[in-house]
Amino acid sequence: MTGAVDRLRTVADYQFGPGAGDALFPVGEDRTVQTSASGRVRQVAVDGDHLVSLGTDGRFTLGLRGGRRLVSALDPPRCRVVVGDDSEPYVREGRSVFAKFVQVADPRIRARDEVAIVHAAGAVLGVGRAELDAGSMAAFDSGVAVRTRDGAGAEG
Repeated sequence: MTGAVDRLRTVADYQFGPGAGDALFPVGEDRTVQTSASGRVRQVAVDGDHLVSLGTDGRFTLGLRGGRRLVSALDPPRCRVVVGDDSEPYVREGRSVFAKFVQVADPRIRARDEVAIVHAAGAVLGVGRAELDAGSMAAFDSGVAVRTRDGAGAEG
C-alpha cells in the first residue's frame, strides 16, 4: 500500500503543485482506498469522507475534504477561485460560479483544472472543475467559470 500512496502523492504534486501530495495523503493516516477490478485506484476516503477520485485520465477530482486540505496547505492563490458574498449561498448549494463573480483566481488555472472555490474571508465553499482559464475568468463578464461538483452546504 505504501507504494500506491507514494504514486498518489506524486500525481497530486504534479497536478496541484509541490506539497499537494503530502497535504492530501499525510504519512501515517488511516485511509480507505477503493480500487477497480484491475487494481487501479478509483477513490480515496478518510473517515468515510470522500477525499479524491482518480479518473481514467490519471488526474484527480477533488472531494470537499480534499479541497480543504489543499487550501490549508498551499499558499494563496494556489488552486483557488475566490468569490464574494454574492456567490456564497449558491456555491454552497453546489451551483456554478460565474465569471463576473470571480474576485481572484490562481493565474496558473487552465480550463478543466480542479479547483477549490473559496470565499474572500477564507472559507472553502466548494470544489469543482474550471471551465475557463484564470485570464478568461478575469476578463469575461458572463459565462460559467467553475462547475461546482460539491458544495459545502450550510455547515461550512
